[in-house]
Amino acid sequence: MSKKKNKKDKKNIKKTKIKASESNYEELLLIEKDKNLRLFAEFENFRKRTAKEKLELFNTANKDIMTILLPVLDNFERSIKANNYTKEDGPVLIYKQLKSELEKKGLTEMENPIGEKLNTDFHEATANIPAKSKKEKGKIIDVIEKGYMLGGKVLRYTKVVVGN
Repeated sequence: MSKKKNKKDKKNIKKTKIKASESNYEELLLIEKDKNLRLFAEFENFRKRTAKEKLELFNTANKDIMTILLPVLDNFERSIKANNYTKEDGPVLIYKQLKSELEKKGLTEMENPIGEKLNTDFHEATANIPAKSKKEKGKIIDVIEKGYMLGGKVLRYTKVVVGN
């Protein structure tokens, strides 16, 4: 009878070992699945981060180019006003084309703020002059240089004269 008992004990031990090894495999499988999910998530985050960095680099380059071209736009406007060009003259057509292309890239001209209160989010007061009336006190009297926005952010503040 002891031989039968030994055989039963050995079978039970084998079954226990098999069950233990199965649970170890299941545990290892869960650990590996978790590692795989974390690695996939890390890769997705990396992909999103590099796409965002690429977009930021493009926007920075775009901003730099726009900043360089703003004085060119200003000079075109001054030249057109000084020489009384008509709408069909070459410089006017080139100016319109340049401005149109810049607008397609997100450049927008700020509205003329004459008569409005100074808003330091959009305006830069470059001079204060005595106001002719009480209504003009603290308000913008003249624009020295136009302001522009790019993608909803101020690219260049409108330079203004404020009444005192």
